Amino acid sequence: MRSRRADDEVSTRLDNCYFEDYTQGATYEYDGITVTQDDIIDFATRFDPQSFHVDPAAAQHGPFGGLIASGWHTTAVMMRLLADNYLSTVASLGSPGVDELRWLAPVRPGDHLWLRVRTLDTRLSRSAPNRGIVRSLVELLNQDDLPVLRLTVVNLLSTRPNP
Repeated sequence: MRSRRADDEVSTRLDNCYFEDYTQGATYEYDGITVTQDDIIDFATRFDPQSFHVDPAAAQHGPFGGLIASGWHTTAVMMRLLADNYLSTVASLGSPGVDELRWLAPVRPGDHLWLRVRTLDTRLSRSAPNRGIVRSLVELLNQDDLPVLRLTVVNLLSTRPNP
């Protein structure tokens, strides 16, 4: 099970951390989620009903040679892992957005997806000194360590309250 920093220190969840605890250059890895055929079909039936996401028989003759998860499903898996491990429950103030979202490889039934996050940079907000901005490179990888999703996330976080 992955739950370590890339430099082999144990990765701790950052859920009780403040802006000051996010360190530029730190890389974290977190174990993840195995995607099932039912997960793929259920998500796609509701949100992305293309045949290669919802119909295993039709998907065999489609462009991917089998059923694959919607990119939005893959993004939702990433978000769950990010929220469970990297985002602070005490200081997160949301996100103004993401940059460079890329789906790099199809996700298939049985794939085990895990998360790697590198803190690219941190800076205090110019307009609100009680918060900071953290930019992170987020990758979702499969069991073969193949990246299936990559994006840059921008998060707003509260600074540590003064005692």
